[in-house]
Amino acid sequence: MTEFLIHNMAPIIFASMVLFLLVGFPVAFALAANGIFFGLIGIELGLLGPQLFQALPDRIFGVMSNDTLLAIPFFTFMGLILERSGMAEDLLDTIGQLFGPLRGGLAFAVIFVGALLAATTGVVAASVISMGLISLPIMLRYGYNTKLATGIIAASGTLAQILPPSLVLIIMADQLGKSVGDMYQGAFIPAIVLTFMYVGYVALVAIFRPDWVPALPAAARTLHGGKLFVRALTTMVPPLMLIFLVLGTIFMGIATPTEGGAMGATGALIMALVRRRLSLALLKQAMESTAKLTTFVIFILVGARVFSLTFYGVDGHRWVEHLLTGLPGGEVGFLIVVNVLVFLLAFFLDFFELSFIVVPLLGPVAQALGIDLIWFGILLAVNMQTSFMHPPFGFALFFLRSVAPASVKTTDIYWGAIPFVCIQVIMVGLLIAFPQLVTFGLDKKVKVDLDTVEIDIPTSDYGGSGGYGAPAVPDALDAPKQDKPRPGAAATDAILDMLKEQGK
Repeated sequence: MTEFLIHNMAPIIFASMVLFLLVGFPVAFALAANGIFFGLIGIELGLLGPQLFQALPDRIFGVMSNDTLLAIPFFTFMGLILERSGMAEDLLDTIGQLFGPLRGGLAFAVIFVGALLAATTGVVAASVISMGLISLPIMLRYGYNTKLATGIIAASGTLAQILPPSLVLIIMADQLGKSVGDMYQGAFIPAIVLTFMYVGYVALVAIFRPDWVPALPAAARTLHGGKLFVRALTTMVPPLMLIFLVLGTIFMGIATPTEGGAMGATGALIMALVRRRLSLALLKQAMESTAKLTTFVIFILVGARVFSLTFYGVDGHRWVEHLLTGLPGGEVGFLIVVNVLVFLLAFFLDFFELSFIVVPLLGPVAQALGIDLIWFGILLAVNMQTSFMHPPFGFALFFLRSVAPASVKTTDIYWGAIPFVCIQVIMVGLLIAFPQLVTFGLDKKVKVDLDTVEIDIPTSDYGGSGGYGAPAVPDALDAPKQDKPRPGAAATDAILDMLKEQGK
């Protein structure tokens, strides 16, 4: 038994953790408990040193001192303020008026408003609940098919998963050791493509099943001409300016994601104040919700650090690497197996749990296979987006069920989600087939002018001024300088000549 434990500790730890999660034990405590329990067993068996847990304080403090994670409360707070200040309602009414004469106009409006909310809030729950409360009764009132209406609302809300400033992309960048700005930039084109795939699906429904998506009746289109233009300008320009303030400054390298989040939170407060929607109760509610979500994320991350300490200590990462690199098909086989695995795990785990548990194990394997980690992170993020839409455990479906009228059946919500899950799976295939959708603009070569390169090679006067280990002596006290070649100058010139030749 002891020999079996020693030789199979890594798979036993992983299987135990999965078992804890499947029985519904809280994720953060399941991770930490497994890490500590098997760490003690490993010490007892001689696999691990007793000094193992001395590293825990440093690992936990590393979570607390991680500047990247500061962006999470900023973007969460920004999204909650905007959602509770009535921005979604104003946007939906205005865009609904613009698209009203078209079949499926309300559905188009929901998708575009969902994308705008995703680009300003970054929180799936806020987007789905807002759209469910505001748009679902209107769509049902004007004769939209129930399954299609619920599917559109749930799917457009999940755009906050992949469209910057997505919270999951911040966590993905942290887990893969990459820049949040690069992750945001890489996700932008796939998010836009996915949005237009939703639009394309609604357009096909309007062509083949026009009775499912009737146009808005003339009596409901109250704004026309100049009034509609002014309404669209005053409603859509402020959130678009906020998007540019946050994402534009991050993409241009002017601000870090944390600084962009702080500017976004400030801008959301100003927008709510201008709309006269900001109150002490709203502010308190947003701060409480932000604190709860941030604490939830940090607790899971701390638990993941405790788990990974033991798992890596027993060479669990090597076990995973050997398991996945030995798959037939090389890189393609790895990608197929990983995406199928993540898709199946998404039935039971949400994106936070997948990001903290699965991604740290897959990242080193992807890097060993030469896969670009930014592209790999975006690919996993799109795949994990299905975790919100999977019947019967999709969180977006739960959020929508909580605000949907009693006349809407739960089975309608589930069936409405399935076409959009298929669209998301198609998007995963497109990213595998066309990685340029992510890497475009990220792989620009930096031009170096070799004529401006300076190589400073320190030289030694064997104890004199400027020698190795000798303190510098002020010029006034130093010996008179002689006009002789500086030692090492010939070597410097030779290296520069070689670099110039290679540059040609």
